Amino acid sequence: MIKHSIYTLLAALLWLGVASCRITKEYKTPDLEVNADSLFRKTDADSTYQSAASDTTSMADIAWTSLFTDPNLQHLIKEGLDKNLDLKTAIQVIQESEASFLQSKSALLPTLQADINATKAKQSKAALNFPSSVNINLNTTTYKAQLSTSWEADIWGKLSSAKRASYATLLQSEAAKRAVQTQLIANIALNYYSLLALDKQLAITKQTLEKRIEDVDAMKALKESATVTGAAVVQSEANRYAAEVSIPDIKQSIRETENALSILLARAPGHIERSTLDAQQVQVDLKTGIATQLLKNRPDVQQAEYTFRASFENTNVARGYFYPSFTITGSGGLSTLKLENFFVSSVFYSLVGGLTQPIFARNQNKARLRIAKAQQLEAMYSFQQSLLVAGQEVSNALYSYQAAADKKISRAKQLEALEKSVEFTRALLQYSSETNYTDVLTSEQSLLAAQLSGINDNLQQLQAVVNLYRALGGGLK
Repeated sequence: MIKHSIYTLLAALLWLGVASCRITKEYKTPDLEVNADSLFRKTDADSTYQSAASDTTSMADIAWTSLFTDPNLQHLIKEGLDKNLDLKTAIQVIQESEASFLQSKSALLPTLQADINATKAKQSKAALNFPSSVNINLNTTTYKAQLSTSWEADIWGKLSSAKRASYATLLQSEAAKRAVQTQLIANIALNYYSLLALDKQLAITKQTLEKRIEDVDAMKALKESATVTGAAVVQSEANRYAAEVSIPDIKQSIRETENALSILLARAPGHIERSTLDAQQVQVDLKTGIATQLLKNRPDVQQAEYTFRASFENTNVARGYFYPSFTITGSGGLSTLKLENFFVSSVFYSLVGGLTQPIFARNQNKARLRIAKAQQLEAMYSFQQSLLVAGQEVSNALYSYQAAADKKISRAKQLEALEKSVEFTRALLQYSSETNYTDVLTSEQSLLAAQLSGINDNLQQLQAVVNLYRALGGGLK
């Protein structure tokens, strides 16, 4: 009889398992309304980098130690990877996700617990309704030791889907950690290059101030010789103070950038060891690979897909709530009223199997499924958005590098012309009456502005390399 019941139970489980295949759906990467082959916008027809997107070689495959060759910058990046608090937080999130995944796996296994107890009880003779002539023992002590187990059969795949959702969440947290890492490396490099650019701006401004102090002395001497008027002296003094007043602002920017870098390194605000802007080597071999590689290299894109995958499996879980759950519970052990008879004829056991079908929770189940489907669509749209943003960032960085390179060519010619302009107007002011100090003032101010803009051109090119490297998913090697 028992053997026949077991066969019947197994047959029922097999039938339900086959039926479950029609309830849960197998995950596959969604068909997004994004043409992955055209994520990168083409650069100008005369650009050196217009064919970069046709090559499968990508900058993302370069180790960050090979891209950033400045020893000071390498040291800062290594320190950031070891100490950055955002990165440490992301690692803790991974550990949380690992624990959740292990918890979801354990739901597929039966539970087992042990129970040992002694119960002392006194019955009411009046409640038992026995005649007073009957002598019974109303005081009893029961000794019990038992093992109990419970197991829910994953008939409809609800528990397996929950496990796969937890695993996708784990992968999502690992991808999020990698995204934090690539962004951290980029932020350290960007701030470092900004600091070098500010250093050079400060140096040029100080040099300009020294020259303008000399100009004031020269204007005073020319006034004494009646070559210029007092207005030229006053204008030269104002020109000197115009350069001097900008120095505190540059120093403040340097201090704030150092403090920002210190936060990334999880250290108290302080001085940052660094080299010079002129010592930096600009990467010229920009390889973007093909657009579809973003799915493999960009951790934030991977994170978005894993988020969608988790929501997909949660939708499967929500469908499973509409169907009955099959649970088997069992217990067995020893029970006796006398401790000396604990191992003698005291064995007991029970085995219960049953189906639980939700009846009045249907609206709740419908709402759960509706929410899960909405969250799945949200995750898919976020996945699609992450791909579009990735393509935008690659396109912007690539064109920014090209624009900076073009500007540097024109800027060099502009600086050469302005240097000659300053030289000629000063000579004319000293030896000819065909010009005045206003011409000198204009040429000097234009030269300083061009020099500072030239620094920004170099900075833009360096930052474009960093942004392109991060946009392609670099920084993980």
